[in-house]
Amino acid sequence: MKCALCEREAIKNGYCDLHGSAYENVVKTYELWKTALNISWKEYLSEIVKNPLTGEWAKKVAEHLIKKEANESGA
Repeated sequence: MKCALCEREAIKNGYCDLHGSAYENVVKTYELWKTALNISWKEYLSEIVKNPLTGEWAKKVAEHLIKKEANESGA
């Protein structure tokens, strides 16, 4: 199975090793943001995408999660 974001082999959560690490960081960091800013998951992902200091791997994962959730909710 291929990574959801590139042509590498998917290893975990539908992502390759590199995007998988970014995914884990995005998920782990959310708890800190949620506690500090009382922010929703969707708002958090949007902030990651907009933040110029966010790395490209994390931005791609956040964009993918936003699109995935929109498709699942039928929006």
